[in-house]
Parts: sequence; C-alpha cells; structure tokens
Amino acid sequence: MILFIADLHLCSEEPAITAGFLRFLAGEARKAQALYILGDLFEAWIGDDDPEPLHRQIASAIKELVDSGVPCYFIHGNRDFLVGKGFARLSGMTLLPEEKVLELYGRKILILHGDTLCTDDLGYQAFRQKVHNPVIQWLFLALPLFIRKRIAARMRAGSKAANSSKSMAIMDVNPQAVLNALTRHQVQWMIHGHTHRPEIHSLTARGKPAFRCVLGAWHTHGSMIKVTREDVELIPFDF
Repeated sequence: MILFIADLHLCSEEPAITAGFLRFLAGEARKAQALYILGDLFEAWIGDDDPEPLHRQIASAIKELVDSGVPCYFIHGNRDFLVGKGFARLSGMTLLPEEKVLELYGRKILILHGDTLCTDDLGYQAFRQKVHNPVIQWLFLALPLFIRKRIAARMRAGSKAANSSKSMAIMDVNPQAVLNALTRHQVQWMIHGHTHRPEIHSLTARGKPAFRCVLGAWHTHGSMIKVTREDVELIPFDF
C-alpha cells in the first residue's frame, strides 16, 4: 500500500497533532511501501536554518521511517514552500516538483498540494506568484532569522484576515482547473490537499470516469489516503 497525507500544519502550539503524527510514523506508516506528504506539513517555514526544536524532532522521526525501509516524498504546500535541501537531508525525504504523476497498481495518479487549482482566488494566486519567485525567496532567506519570523507572523495574520472575508467557493478548486490538470497530464486520478475538504469526487475527464481525492487537514483527527491494488480509500483516524 501507498499512503498519502497533507495539511498537518505542525507547530509548537498544537502538541496533540505532533504526537498524533509521531504515532502515525511509528505505526501505520511503517506498513506502507511509501509515504507521500502533499504539503503544509508545517504551519510555517522560514528557512532550514530555523533552530525550532520541533523541526529537528520531526526530521528525526521521518528519518527513522525512511531508515526502516519506507521512502518518504514531499511536495511543498503554501505554508512550507521554503522547505529546502537541508531539511530534506536531515529527514531523508525526497523533494518532488509541485505536480507529479505516479503509476500505482495500474493507475496513473497526479499528486499535488492543490493550491494551484484554486484559480478563482485571484488575490492568493497573485501572492503565490510573488513568493515563488526565486529572487524573492533568496532575498527573504538572506534576512536575519528574527526579521523572517516577524515577516512570517505578519503574513499569517494577513492571510487569516483575508480568508475570513472570502467565500468558501472562491477558496475551493476551480472545476476547469481540475480538468485542465487531468488533461495536461493525461490521467484520470488526482490526489491533493490544501482545501481541507476531505472527499473522493467522481467526475468525467477526457470522456472517461475520473476521480479527485481530497485529503483532510489534521485538526482533531488524522486523514490519509490509502492506495492499494484493489482500492483508493480516504481514511480518517484518531490521533
């Protein structure tokens, strides 16, 4: 089986989620052939040089999973898009591009974080384009750590304020963007996170049945998608 998770938003203020993730890594994840983390593993990321103890703890736990024989792959989210090669080395994770097609048990599956599908949110997409500019990222990471922390705090506060005035429809995926992605990659399956709306949606793409599998966020319980030869399951579970 192959496991997928996303949107844990790990931070020191939410120890129950961290504890649940650590139990997941030491338990269910050990039975998998591979684990894919589809972004927003962390609530915020201001650079691999951040000495936050939680980051070392999580890197060590993922490394134990990888060393046990379960490879771990990571796609950046909108909260942790600055996770870099330093953390990847510490954790043993393999960093993937923002869109990746996997061939699993006869299914071709497109995996991504999911924020690029929310094309109706024009303000967010403009912001995303700016912060994914390599020059902007280089300049930010060159700043002293305490300044980066202040900037990140202001950005999180601004994001919460902006989202509070947006409709739920605007912050969800655009159906045409979903079809465009399936067509672009010539696939009938998609797995993503970001929207925090767990569901397996049936649709039609390229004239054939297609499926969009959405992971839930880890708030009061965990969420994973399990892909086996027989099925694709969305599974909530207790921490």
